[in-house]
Amino acid sequence: MTTPSFDVVVPTIGRASLRALLESLAASDGPRPGAVILVDDRRDRAAALAPLDGLGWVADRVRVVAGRAAGPASARNAGWRASCAEWVAFLDDDVVVTPRWLAALAGDLAAAADPIAGTQGRVVVPLPRGRRPTDWERNVAGLERAYWATADMAYRRAVLARVGGFDERFPHAYREDADLALRVLDAGSDLVRGRRQVLHPVPPANVWTSVRLQRGNGDDVLMRALHGPHWRDRAHAPAGRLARHAVTVAAAALAAGARATRHRRVAAAGAVAWVAGTSDLAWARIAPGPRTAREIATMVATSALLPFAAVTYRVRGYATLRSRLADRERAPQPVRAVLLDRDGTLVVDVPYNGDPARVRPMTGAADALARLRDAGVALAVVSNQSGVARGMVTPDQVAAVNARVDDELGPLGPFCVCSHGDDDDCACRKPKPGLVLEAARRLGVRPQECVVIGDTGADVDAARNAGARAILVPNAATRAEEIAAAPVVASDLANAVDLLLGAAATDSREEVPA
Repeated sequence: MTTPSFDVVVPTIGRASLRALLESLAASDGPRPGAVILVDDRRDRAAALAPLDGLGWVADRVRVVAGRAAGPASARNAGWRASCAEWVAFLDDDVVVTPRWLAALAGDLAAAADPIAGTQGRVVVPLPRGRRPTDWERNVAGLERAYWATADMAYRRAVLARVGGFDERFPHAYREDADLALRVLDAGSDLVRGRRQVLHPVPPANVWTSVRLQRGNGDDVLMRALHGPHWRDRAHAPAGRLARHAVTVAAAALAAGARATRHRRVAAAGAVAWVAGTSDLAWARIAPGPRTAREIATMVATSALLPFAAVTYRVRGYATLRSRLADRERAPQPVRAVLLDRDGTLVVDVPYNGDPARVRPMTGAADALARLRDAGVALAVVSNQSGVARGMVTPDQVAAVNARVDDELGPLGPFCVCSHGDDDDCACRKPKPGLVLEAARRLGVRPQECVVIGDTGADVDAARNAGARAILVPNAATRAEEIAAAPVVASDLANAVDLLLGAAATDSREEVPA
């Protein structure tokens, strides 16, 4: 079986565990990824990430991408969008891969025929020997039973593009992986378990970690709104104790209210119910554990607070639900439109061409564009034509050439043209965002749902400045520094469409000379 191209994406906040992961990856046998993409999601990047010395081939393939410090969903989106491979394998920065992980991953990917869009690795949490695990250790060990956990999860990159990637309205490391999986399944794809495995050591935690984790109750509100009342069954997510937490909090509120109004018997009954609920929770956490004095004290203290935290976060989840649903900027961004540069991308570049007879389509452009249309992707052309400002061509000549391009390759949608010169203070000339924003408006899509394909750094920067994504298709005139700075590079227009639609693709950065 042929191994598909793949990249490894690791979001990181600079934890010391990152070095251990990279060392284990360097020591793993099997086909190597095209790139190991580290998404630096720290708020303060004054210090460097883990040193790369002694990491062999991994050091040569590491690419660092700047995250927005907006949570793991945002960081993973930045990672897969910087990938050129057919598959993206996500790892957390606190896991360690096994010595044959790369070989097992390659086998999992090679065996994943359509409609399989994702394959999950097995997560193993080493627990201490000779004693029962603590409450925190059991919590981490729950990853062994989790479905689609991105501690080790690989997706076809084209499927990620199709569904818009991770939903950044999930700001924590919680439910963002289940939400993505359900959307992939809803799109008609399958998810399977692979044969590879990673080790997930239990990270350090303080006394109040279990209380802070209750914020996930707010994210569960968003899950229900997005996926319906039976989302837990589909996501294989246990129901938890929220109902019992609510009863405990209600009992405490009843006791406090009755005492304030001097209803002593009602207050006493409420207090007894609160103590019973708190004691039941504490014992449920103490009984399977080591029962040391420290563990018992921690469980008693946190069990008194945990129901209130859970209910508070759930209420906050309902209170903020409308604004989260309306937050289109952080919602998944599927690719709905491709905006194409004209000269050097769609047709052979003839400087200041005003003669339709000189239009020659780039090799393979017609077939590539037909595939985009068949996939339901809207098209537009965004083109700088400074020859108009310089008096070398007329607007009518530009329109005539555009009409011939449309005849040869079309229909191409709207042609958005900037006829200003380099010295004109316009908002449309690439790398400014005006043409991209105009094309998005005329197509009825958001800039975040657009991909700009062009042959220069100005095309890439125009996309970035407008909030769109970009693929650079270099030619002989493209500068080496433009290639190095581009987030995604394709060898030609057909390869760019491969990257968008998921046909077999290679890491084109190795094919395009820098």
